Amino acid sequence: MNKTKKYQLGHGFLLGMSLWFYGYFNPGYLLIIIASVAVNYLIYKWMKRLQQKALLEASTVNPELDILPISSVGKLKKCKPVVILGVLINLGIIFYFKYMDFFIENVNAIAGTDWPLMHIMLPLGISFFTFQQISFIVDTYRGEVPDYGFLTYACYVTFFPQLIAGPIVTHDELIPQLKDASKKSINWDNMSMGFYMFAMGLGKKVLIADVFGVAVNWGFEDVASLKATNAILVLLAYCFQLYFDFSGYCDMAIGLGKMLNIDLPVNFDSPYKSLTITEFWNRWHMTLSRFFTRYVYIPLGGNRKGNVRTYINLFIVFLLSGFWHGAAWTFVIWSVLNGIFVIITRMFRKQFEAMHPALGWMLTQGFFNLTLVFFRADTISDAIEFIKQILYVDFTNIDVHILYAFQTPALKFFLDGTPVTHSLPFIYVGMYYFLALFIVLGSRNSHQLMAAFKPTVKNMLWTAALIAASVMSLSGISTFLYFNF
Repeated sequence: MNKTKKYQLGHGFLLGMSLWFYGYFNPGYLLIIIASVAVNYLIYKWMKRLQQKALLEASTVNPELDILPISSVGKLKKCKPVVILGVLINLGIIFYFKYMDFFIENVNAIAGTDWPLMHIMLPLGISFFTFQQISFIVDTYRGEVPDYGFLTYACYVTFFPQLIAGPIVTHDELIPQLKDASKKSINWDNMSMGFYMFAMGLGKKVLIADVFGVAVNWGFEDVASLKATNAILVLLAYCFQLYFDFSGYCDMAIGLGKMLNIDLPVNFDSPYKSLTITEFWNRWHMTLSRFFTRYVYIPLGGNRKGNVRTYINLFIVFLLSGFWHGAAWTFVIWSVLNGIFVIITRMFRKQFEAMHPALGWMLTQGFFNLTLVFFRADTISDAIEFIKQILYVDFTNIDVHILYAFQTPALKFFLDGTPVTHSLPFIYVGMYYFLALFIVLGSRNSHQLMAAFKPTVKNMLWTAALIAASVMSLSGISTFLYFNF
């Protein structure tokens, strides 16, 4: 496409392939995302016309204004109803598809009604591309968005590497790169780095996260029978599953973007190395935290209106984050607990800063990992029962199901014809936990490795080995946890 300089045709191809990628498993998703993109673009153009009209009127009064950026007429009163309408439409879309049944269930429980559930299909990644469009129209209202054509805007929203589970990209991060002519030819350095990152993410997902996920699914099916030993192992397994699942997706998204000469923002930065809960949330799902900071926390007043108001604003942000993650009270409890801990950390900042780093790390990670029980459990009662199993301190032998959960080729070799009481399977599973812990705490993260990357034979062989091992380990369709959000 670059040789003929038919850039619009290239964008059209990218848009078509992104939509094909999105609708591959369910073509019905396409109607939803296409309608969402079209409606938001119309709202954007509506505000742009109002702003251009205001700028034209202002320039007739003062000719010097015709060289000013559109931000000089941002936040027009006439645009306010339009941006409110746009935000409400987007939130309404999320509410209908994601929260309608949750709303009906709670109304039935409170009012004693018997409204039937609608069982609405939840489109993949709807929270991600909807939040991205909310940021776009709010930035347009603020006068920060230039004039873009529909094809450019549609490519921005549907760019396939980050469409399903983020990162939530702002217009100024992605659109200038899509329009940059220097990025429209193959860059072999970027291509090799992209394959390297993609392979790393795929390996994290298939070779680590999915393996731990089997043990997690077994453990949360019958929490009452776990006892302390198995409950702790299942909880640790979920901590590793969630970490490597999301970290793996972020690596794959960055890798795919790099292959296309597109730099996506860092969205995951070794959160399990954090010494405080505040630092943790600055490292986990960084673009979501940025979204809530820019479009909720700061407009509410941020930390500019005193401590009490700051704590309230923080609590609101975490409450909304819980609802964003899922339509269940378990997510709300998880987010509220984390919000309270963030507020406590802020209130006693000096004491936390004076704490020994090892103690701060154990307190932060222990608290977060324990709250993950609510994040993963199907019901509040299951979460409470799971925590009880840990607190009862009733240690028993490791359940054989945890051993069989790690159905990797090496473990199958050990277990084939071998009594499950043999030491090798236990040692192997222990090594799996230790390896995961070492990667999380003792090794450089993906972005540090990418910064030091060079297209050497060693890295080429490592990339090929990871992809081959991951493909050989696939036993079916493997979905990412954050697809559900």
